[in-house]
Amino acid sequence: MRNLRRPSPAGLGACALFLVVAPTPADAQAIADHTYPAEAIQAGSRVYLTECALCHGSNGDGVDGIDLRRGLFRGGRSDDDLRRIITSGVGGSRMPALDLPSADLDGVVAYIRAGFDPSGVAVRVGDVARGQEVFEGVGRCTECHRVNGRGGRRLAPDLSDIGVVRTPAALQRTILDPTSALQPINRPVRIVTRDGETIRGRRLNEDTHTVQIVDSQERLRSFVKAELAEYEVRETASMPTPSLSPEQVADLIGYLLTLRGLP
Repeated sequence: MRNLRRPSPAGLGACALFLVVAPTPADAQAIADHTYPAEAIQAGSRVYLTECALCHGSNGDGVDGIDLRRGLFRGGRSDDDLRRIITSGVGGSRMPALDLPSADLDGVVAYIRAGFDPSGVAVRVGDVARGQEVFEGVGRCTECHRVNGRGGRRLAPDLSDIGVVRTPAALQRTILDPTSALQPINRPVRIVTRDGETIRGRRLNEDTHTVQIVDSQERLRSFVKAELAEYEVRETASMPTPSLSPEQVADLIGYLLTLRGLP
């Protein structure tokens, strides 16, 4: 059998590690366009400890049903939503309105988005409704991805619970540089059987002797490697990368973070 690849067990099964690829200068700039500067995050950590930690706690989980560090909120989810809640307060609750300078307000949002890590990366999160429009429209995401039973699935993973398993930073990386965020188990494959049939699809599972894929017709198929003429695993993502504005990327991230599985 030609071109048989035998990835190590560490790259298979339920592996959740990203394939880390150093971004080019252009990639790095694109990612920087969608993040808050480190100075804002560090300043925000100081403002948070002074103005917010008394109620929300140093880890952001001091109020029932809310975990700011993990991005779990009762109400709005976008950065603008957070700004409105901070400046207007929440009626009937212990959340007062805070009159913060614009820089301090941005810093608190940045610190929350960085997962309470002053040295972390804070990704901008935009409007959910606009993000859904991007997902279903110009982003062309439904061509390959499925959400709650709708959309494609043959080339890319189901995203119904992506907001639970991915951070904003990981989602941003996937949108802007999909190959660097591609999990080994989701890589595209090309198979040629001994009778000459060529099959393309997405790898679902693999061990030393067998491989399971979903093919281009959305069929689940299993093969014994020793019985194949060719088996090729692509190292790059097949995800299209439409040109999105910084605002569209932020909105798309906002929508993806709401996908937490069916109730």
